[in-house]
Amino acid sequence: MVFFRSVPLLSRLRSHAQHQVQKQSNLSNSFRWIQTQTISSDLDLHSQLKELIPEQQERLKKLKSEYGKVQLGNITVDMVLGGMRGMTGLLWETSLLDPDEGIRFRGMSIPECQKLLPAAKPGGEPLPEGLLWLLLTGKVPTKEQVGALSKELRDRASVPDYVFKAIDALPVTAHPMTQFATGVMALQVQSEFQKAYEKGIHKSKYWEPTYEDSLSLIARVPIVASYIYRRIYKDGKVIPMNDSLDYGGNFSHMLGFDSPEMQELMRLYVTIHSDHEGGNVSAHTGHLVASALSDPYLSFAAALNGLAGPLHGLANQEVLLWIKSVVEECGENITTEQLKDYVWKTLNSGKVVPGFGHGVLRKTDPRYTCQREFALKHLPDDPLFQLVSKLYEVVPPVLTQLGKVKNPWPNVDAHSGVLLNYYGLTEARYYTVLFGVSRSIGICSQLIWDRALGLPLERPKSVTMELLENHCKKAPAN
Repeated sequence: MVFFRSVPLLSRLRSHAQHQVQKQSNLSNSFRWIQTQTISSDLDLHSQLKELIPEQQERLKKLKSEYGKVQLGNITVDMVLGGMRGMTGLLWETSLLDPDEGIRFRGMSIPECQKLLPAAKPGGEPLPEGLLWLLLTGKVPTKEQVGALSKELRDRASVPDYVFKAIDALPVTAHPMTQFATGVMALQVQSEFQKAYEKGIHKSKYWEPTYEDSLSLIARVPIVASYIYRRIYKDGKVIPMNDSLDYGGNFSHMLGFDSPEMQELMRLYVTIHSDHEGGNVSAHTGHLVASALSDPYLSFAAALNGLAGPLHGLANQEVLLWIKSVVEECGENITTEQLKDYVWKTLNSGKVVPGFGHGVLRKTDPRYTCQREFALKHLPDDPLFQLVSKLYEVVPPVLTQLGKVKNPWPNVDAHSGVLLNYYGLTEARYYTVLFGVSRSIGICSQLIWDRALGLPLERPKSVTMELLENHCKKAPAN
């Protein structure tokens, strides 16, 4: 399994880091293949976790006792004033984001996940249930284990009527994310963690009701999300769950899209959007709120409100709207020079080009790349896809010329809207809800480990500008 790689440990390995990275790349497939073959035949995810947790509790205890006083690096004024960028201060087990490689789920890259995680059909996209198993256990599941987990999620996917009534109390014109967060808050009434805490459960057992809440939440959010879509855009005609379909396929079905390609896209979409380490707004918010022992429903609802921000999850909505504005003004057959002019026009008006740049990544987002590969396979001649391809050629050089952007390359949001639009899900205002459903898998997986490891209340220190000024005046000049 791949767990927390702390800065001090990395610094000790710095001299042969390149060798280790190459070694990991070469052995990753065979190592994970061995894990797949030797994994316990137990189909119950809960029992698998119960076996893993004591080992990782001891690992954390050893890490604290042996390395607790090791410094992780220097904190600069830029970091304090710049949104804590580059500041290491959070344990997040389920994924790690490398500036150059992109996201790794328990050490596995997206292409590795596509190759090794079970799929609905041979050569198909990975099932989100498989990624959930991987995030929680660090092991590649068998097809049988994924099938059992998929059935368990279907069995848990029961949403009380009062949840729908809470949503219906809002105007149908309310933003889909407002309705989604409201629905999740209404689900909180059934929190097992809250009930157990009120009965005085011992802290060593916190993870168990957290597990129950988390899996139930993951199971239920596609029903809530699809209800909102049908309420707003399809005259409230709700489509029930299909017991023969997997998580991603069912979500697509309940939204009203039954083509095999759209179901495959939804499996890919949910998988690649599920987790992106712990520093992004939604993941960090979920962790922060949960550190106060708020249950998974409260924590995830808070995370959704962070995801709804234009600088985070709402960006996927903005990308498609911007691309459509390009088409409206310049036509579908826009030349490279015309597109370049439009990009400069956008930048000179004080706006950003949505879908480009990232707070951590310094190369093309691999989540963008795998969506591009999907498009090349299924919709190579789509005009909007071809426009996205032109943007890939035009925008990075322009942003580089601008001189203010650390990462001019496309991120995950630059592509997802065009794929969804092609298969008929054209309502860009709804796209962030899809992101939210996906992110439930990563946030809830880490939350279970937060409780299993007994991670404490998060409470960083804040300072005033006066304190910074006084400190800097006394600090030695660089």
